[in-house]
Amino acid sequence: MARVLVVEDETSVAQFIARALDTAGHNVELAEDGGIGYRLAMDEHFDLLISDIRLPVVDGIALALALSGDQPALPILLMTGFSDKFEHATDLDEFTAGLLLKPFSLNELLDAVDGALAR
Repeated sequence: MARVLVVEDETSVAQFIARALDTAGHNVELAEDGGIGYRLAMDEHFDLLISDIRLPVVDGIALALALSGDQPALPILLMTGFSDKFEHATDLDEFTAGLLLKPFSLNELLDAVDGALAR
């Protein structure tokens, strides 16, 4: 299936996503901050990037903007637990494949991933 890079600094959320996507047949790589995520995305091939918006070093919006310029074919799915960030991120519709508002269910995650990969 797909190779997915997940950039999330909350260990429990990152592990939930990794387990869910692994069970669905995807190969998952984890990064704990946007700087590491950017380097991985530039050095390796991924079919999808899933990133939290609020991250240390480089936030998810800056990561999405940088990668949309460097790798325009890479689908980017953003997620956040902060409603003010959610409103700001909706301005990124042209650069992203979707936005998940935390907490999200397993089905919401899998549907968003399927939709992003189908774009």
